[in-house]
Amino acid sequence: MAKIVQCVPNFSEGRRVEVIEAITGAIKQVEGVSLLDYSYDESHNRSVVTFIGEPKAVLEAAFQGAKKAAVLIDMSKHSGGHPRMGATDVIPFIPVKGVEMSDCVELAGKLGKRLADELNIPVYLYEEAASKPERKNLSEVRRGQYEGLIEAIREPGRKPDFGPAEVNLRAGVTAVGARPPLIAYNINLGTADLNIARDIARGIRGSGGGFPTVKALGILIEATGQAQVTINVCDYKKVPLHRIFELVKREAARYGVAVTGSEIIGLTPLDALVDASEFYLQMEGFERSQVLENRLLE
Repeated sequence: MAKIVQCVPNFSEGRRVEVIEAITGAIKQVEGVSLLDYSYDESHNRSVVTFIGEPKAVLEAAFQGAKKAAVLIDMSKHSGGHPRMGATDVIPFIPVKGVEMSDCVELAGKLGKRLADELNIPVYLYEEAASKPERKNLSEVRRGQYEGLIEAIREPGRKPDFGPAEVNLRAGVTAVGARPPLIAYNINLGTADLNIARDIARGIRGSGGGFPTVKALGILIEATGQAQVTINVCDYKKVPLHRIFELVKREAARYGVAVTGSEIIGLTPLDALVDASEFYLQMEGFERSQVLENRLLE
């Protein structure tokens, strides 16, 4: 059976297309890897890349992408709406076929050590690869972001898993992990009031008493002047997209604010969209086998 791993690195560049293309070019050059998608956002100043392949090739491609980013992105000059701590901010490995989560944890450890040894980039392991319970949560790992970590990384509890307890001033710090499929989902609000987006985000995320498998932040999109609730749906089977959308819409209405639209960043499982279709179309007795693409794949 073929072994397939997915990797979705996030790079702190969403404005210079030539830099993004150079990074994706370094990834594509690795034999045995297929680049499935990449997208970028100027306000977030961030790009999300998705590729798959056999484990060894995916590991090499992730390293080559991070190596190129370390040369082309200077974190000391970086600004953007999305939390970040490194030129290559996060690198998650996701099991797809013929591999277990434990295999992806092993890949994360190997890549983390290599980034530290060869590129002098401090690395934290997160999610299923975390070395400490408190590091499972990416937001805790990234607390303080690039600027705050310059001092905080020297604290005993913040020592990285690999590399020096000193921020690489150009490349920053990278988090490497292993996790299930995640949907990056953003909901835009018809207001420029950032406090409203933050209040809504606090109410839906697990750490604020909301959905345990949801992470959310409120940010301002500079290009449009709109507040946005930016969300990571960590388990769409437990908390479907339509439930999150409806709750955000209801919470926004309390402030007299409308939801103006939503977007998915990168790739998403088809089932997540079918679930939303079933809900909004009120379909009865619908089977996944009725989806044409599913039948073709069979």
